[in-house]
Amino acid sequence: MLTLSEQGRREIARPEIIQLLGVSSKAADHVINSLRRKGWLERASWGKYLFIEPNQGPEALGESNLLALASRIAEPYYIGFGTAATHYGLTTQHRNVIWLVTPKHLRDRQIGETQVQVVNPVTRKFFGFDSIDVLGYKIIISDLEKTVIDCIDRPELAGGIGETTYILGTACRRLDWKKVTNYLERIGSSPLIRRFGWLVDYVNADIPSGERERLLRLAGKGRKTFLGPKGESQGTVGYSEAWHLFVNVTSKELHGCAGLGRRQTIKRKK
Repeated sequence: MLTLSEQGRREIARPEIIQLLGVSSKAADHVINSLRRKGWLERASWGKYLFIEPNQGPEALGESNLLALASRIAEPYYIGFGTAATHYGLTTQHRNVIWLVTPKHLRDRQIGETQVQVVNPVTRKFFGFDSIDVLGYKIIISDLEKTVIDCIDRPELAGGIGETTYILGTACRRLDWKKVTNYLERIGSSPLIRRFGWLVDYVNADIPSGERERLLRLAGKGRKTFLGPKGESQGTVGYSEAWHLFVNVTSKELHGCAGLGRRQTIKRKK
């Protein structure tokens, strides 16, 4: 462990461990299992391990290292949806799920008590991510703008439509609105643009008028679009003429987020 620390290593593969120890593969596996039990190594994928540095201690496997472990499952990938929203401090919900977005078709995984759920996006939606450093590990995560768009696109992966509205309202003062509009234009989904635009108005986000007009042009007047389940429902917000959208959810379901984009951010009541 000290050798790896001195070398600045954060990852190591089984063949390297065998070579480093100068022992048989069976003896090396015994050492690996012992170090995993003590919390110094964590398996990232078959035959590959993350090293927990001595100055972090053997109990250092927290949420950040869970992201590092999940990130080794597929390449290319990004961490997104509710997991990214949590990273950016846009939600107070705690989930034992990490959303891993990748074009690779893989099974979901379990890391300790945390479920890693794999999302396979269409090609045109696989963009908008950055590399960040988390405790010395390189993690690819959706940027702030793409995180908000992804959550609105698939609210079930971010805690539901109410939590998604809260995420937008919390994020809107930090968003690069030109980047947001460029991203939505690149995705090219009128239903998504209409839902996004209506929610921007609902939280009363301070979006530049030019970017809002651009969103309205991109939204168009295509086929009937719903925010919420399709069909007639009682007590819902109703039809938005501006966005050509049936808002089939109640104000209560939107968690009282009306005007949140203009309010001073305060700690959310539980």
